[in-house]
Amino acid sequence: MFLEDLNLNNLEKYGLSSHFSDQAAKYPDLNVARVISQHRDLYKVVTERGECLAEVSGKFRFEAGNISEFPVVGDFVMLDDSNGNDSNAIIHEILARKTAFERATAGGGKQTQVIAANIDYIFICMSLNNDYNLSRLERFLSAAWDSRATPVVILTKSDLCDNLAELVAEVSSVAIGVDIVTVSSYDNSSYHQLMTFLKNGKTASFIGSSGVGKSTLINCLAGQEFLATSEIRQDDKGRHTTTRRELLILPDGGIVIDTPGMREFAVESVDLSRSFSDIEELISQCRFNDCSHGTEPGCAIREAIAKGDLEERRWENYQKLQKEARYAGLDAKQIEKVKLNDMFSEVGGMKKVKKFIKSQDKRQF
Repeated sequence: MFLEDLNLNNLEKYGLSSHFSDQAAKYPDLNVARVISQHRDLYKVVTERGECLAEVSGKFRFEAGNISEFPVVGDFVMLDDSNGNDSNAIIHEILARKTAFERATAGGGKQTQVIAANIDYIFICMSLNNDYNLSRLERFLSAAWDSRATPVVILTKSDLCDNLAELVAEVSSVAIGVDIVTVSSYDNSSYHQLMTFLKNGKTASFIGSSGVGKSTLINCLAGQEFLATSEIRQDDKGRHTTTRRELLILPDGGIVIDTPGMREFAVESVDLSRSFSDIEELISQCRFNDCSHGTEPGCAIREAIAKGDLEERRWENYQKLQKEARYAGLDAKQIEKVKLNDMFSEVGGMKKVKKFIKSQDKRQF
């Protein structure tokens, strides 16, 4: 059912590149489309003919083993829309994703949730008020680097802080090698800094907590009220204005994806070598290759913390993310086994402990 005739000769303005068109050529009986919004099991997609509604085929649904295998906003899919206005188009294939920003599903299950696919930039939004949280920023950065997209930190509500230079310096110390942009709702020109990244056909996803101003940012870039906005609550936790993911094209050609606010963000996999490159460099300088960074002599981590060159908070967050990603996909029993092995690592692991206990039991008889 086509909703709008866009008079498109191709999907290049929606980010279609040779990476996807070459894959699409393998399905001559199907048409390529990009998912631009989703509501439960129904998708709005755009094809060369225009926008239409679509759903996955029964075979697709049966064979999908994980929710991450279903289409998400930003995906390029192959579908059958030959029924025209009579019924929804049917999605049969998802083209291989160039990038994917993921998180672990709530409740500690084994499922992975893809937030957005085929994005070139991840705009990590953090407001310079009570939402300011370096540990959360490090978490977003670690997941962003793992997605293979390029992260950009956007500090919103800069008019609300009196020590802007100090906070930007703090963010720079953890967002190593990442562009940092400060914006204010009272200075529309500050938003135009983002147009450096939003070239024709380039896609950016806005990520961050509720109330940090993601929708306001997109509206300013679009020059019109594309998305509903609301003021931040008195407790500074923000209201969930955006309730679903949606892909929009800006007047200058850039593509943006708005996402619901995420105060809690459990990681599935992370790239700590990029987000914590300073810590990984220090670890390589430890005297012993198997240094546990506790009481061993020549531990570069402990020395850096003692000198004030490394913040204890940052080191603890690194360990937390490392452990969280290590446990991702494991059930409670498997996690407990890993924890026990960690606890007894200094005496050779849990297997040796069990062997020792067994030998002690035999001596008693």
